[in-house]
Amino acid sequence: MSTKSQIPSLWDPDRYEPFKSLHHEIDRVLNSFTESVPWAGRKSGSNGFGRLLPQIDLSETDKAVEVAVELPGVDEKDIDVTVTDDVLTIKGEKKSETEDKGKDYHVVERSFGAFQRVLALPCEVEADKVDAKFNNGVLKITLPKSPEAKSKSHKIKITSAA
Repeated sequence: MSTKSQIPSLWDPDRYEPFKSLHHEIDRVLNSFTESVPWAGRKSGSNGFGRLLPQIDLSETDKAVEVAVELPGVDEKDIDVTVTDDVLTIKGEKKSETEDKGKDYHVVERSFGAFQRVLALPCEVEADKVDAKFNNGVLKITLPKSPEAKSKSHKIKITSAA
């Protein structure tokens, strides 16, 4: 009898088999959960609002802070935008129902839920001059910078370290 066969191997695949099957079972349960809940694990815009968290683009120019928010299926009257100090709050509610009738079938799908996004603005803005436009499911908000914020911006010259 060889000595090698009497020494247990450090890597024994059979030893880890219960953990592999447990891992597989946990994955199966979590996947079945996310498939049964319409908003779980999906990004905004696919089958509702994803996690009811609309996607946002935030950019800054010399004169303003600009925000674009994707709100497909939301009515303009269901959106509320406020600016308090240096915080922008966008909230609203999505209510959507589609109906599809055919010769041999009838399908009705509903999607609804509330959302809220709160953004800390990178500078002071003139709250009374904020402009918001809603077109084709995209809300575009332009927040003009205050004169103080414009004057605080300084271009930094970069020099070579050598």
